[in-house]
Amino acid sequence: MTLAQARPAPGTAETPIAPPKVVRQRRTRPGLLGLALLLIALGGLGAAFAVNSVRATGQYIGVARPVAVGAVIVPEDLMVVQLGGGQGLTPIAAADQDKVLGRHAAVALSPGSLLTPDQITDKQLLGPGQQQVALGLAPQEIPARALRPGDKVLLVGAPAKQDAAPSEATRFQGVVVDTVTPTDTQVVTSDMTVVYVSLAEKDAAAVVLLHAQQRISVVLQSGS
Repeated sequence: MTLAQARPAPGTAETPIAPPKVVRQRRTRPGLLGLALLLIALGGLGAAFAVNSVRATGQYIGVARPVAVGAVIVPEDLMVVQLGGGQGLTPIAAADQDKVLGRHAAVALSPGSLLTPDQITDKQLLGPGQQQVALGLAPQEIPARALRPGDKVLLVGAPAKQDAAPSEATRFQGVVVDTVTPTDTQVVTSDMTVVYVSLAEKDAAAVVLLHAQQRISVVLQSGS
């Protein structure tokens, strides 16, 4: 028996069979792989450096208790504070504490705050024969929306007797040195504003007594 070879039907062309495609595998270049690993390592080191920079801490001078403006700074007024970061701040380093002691507070210092160079001065804010008193005033007792350093004020002490003539009231000339508002809860614990006033040494005791008896009023004479 013979096998007949199958032939395509007349009028049709034999369809060629496409050869299989060969997929070439990409060769990994050792140089590029090494560069990628190097970039990853550098990125990790950069991130670690940034984290360590933010977390870096330093020792700075903080205020331990309230210090009135013009007062001489003593060791008990200060404390050491650990501060992380510190970008944008200008606190005084704890190592420079000796440069702070014995100087005067240029403004009222609040406990818990950092001490900065502009808050201290070598100048004595009170002149010869002057003393400073602190007056706690309610909002309605302040003669202006805000008292500023340099404002001249007249302190009027009401007479002890209710039927006394107004002319018997005592008067004291003073100058506003600084103020502390109720927003500073470390110093002011009520809605009162603390006003630091410098006046003649001979008048300080009388003003303190009148203020304790709630018989003192403040009159603004002129601004700074």
